Amino acid sequence: MNLKSRILVIGDLMIDHYIYGNCNRISPEAPVPVVEITKETYTLGGAGNVLQNLHAFGVSSSIIGVVGQDNDAEIVAEQLRQIEIPNDGLIKDDARCTVVKSRVLVNSHQLIRLDREKVHPLSLSVEQKVIAYVHSVIECYDLVLISDYNKGLLTDSLIQSIVSICNVAGKMIIVDPKGNNFDKYNGVNIIKPNKKEAIIASGINITDNDSLKAACFKIKEITACDTVIVTMSEDGIAMLSDNELKIIPTKALDVVDVTGAGDTVLAAIGISIASGRSIYEACEFANQAAAVVVSKVGSATATLQEIEEKTFR
Repeated sequence: MNLKSRILVIGDLMIDHYIYGNCNRISPEAPVPVVEITKETYTLGGAGNVLQNLHAFGVSSSIIGVVGQDNDAEIVAEQLRQIEIPNDGLIKDDARCTVVKSRVLVNSHQLIRLDREKVHPLSLSVEQKVIAYVHSVIECYDLVLISDYNKGLLTDSLIQSIVSICNVAGKMIIVDPKGNNFDKYNGVNIIKPNKKEAIIASGINITDNDSLKAACFKIKEITACDTVIVTMSEDGIAMLSDNELKIIPTKALDVVDVTGAGDTVLAAIGISIASGRSIYEACEFANQAAAVVVSKVGSATATLQEIEEKTFR
């Protein structure tokens, strides 16, 4: 694995805020539990979790994302500093807030999740700032990962501008998509939906290998991409490359929590391709990395050592 590769992540940054506590009584004000807070933690979510996975692999990476003009943006910047990633690519937008997902947990059980977000599309002026920044740094990177969480950053026009810039610079783009409009990803090299997203985007209900292949071909037609990779949880990873469908069975034995597994797969495929591995080898490695993270609680990461240990266990 070439750990000297440099990977640029462009996507929806957010904060995963966890509130831990004890619950021993019901509120006299309403029939709801009263949680006595014992601990709070913050970690990067969304595209930030892709970064954390790349950091765990020991790869140099950076982020381009939009945050609000608020205190939560400072939490994002601090979290980036903790994993030694520059925050030059944080573009502030006073028309939106930094996305925060707050989860209240008691005895490892989630009681409620509170989301703070504004998901309207970027204004033209902010979009132009993002495009200008991509232009200014693209030559410093070997590969681009787009992490779309449908929070308003990755508009159709922004993605097409990124594709154009990368084409000129000769940089590959791998995208983790969201939503039902895959037209906006036209021109990316590799697209990696999960099974549900592939069904929605293609309009084909995936029930067997034939329908899976048909869905992949439809997505390839829509996006004009080179390769379609579909993550299928316990059914492994499917890839359509050179018009041939291959399925790699899951390596996961102990599934505890699938949160963030898609981010791990995106990061793992990215580092593999940047290291010169084939698409099949990249999917094999991503499958092994996912097997590690789903055995942990929350948005976890996998190190190369953990993957090696699980592979040869």
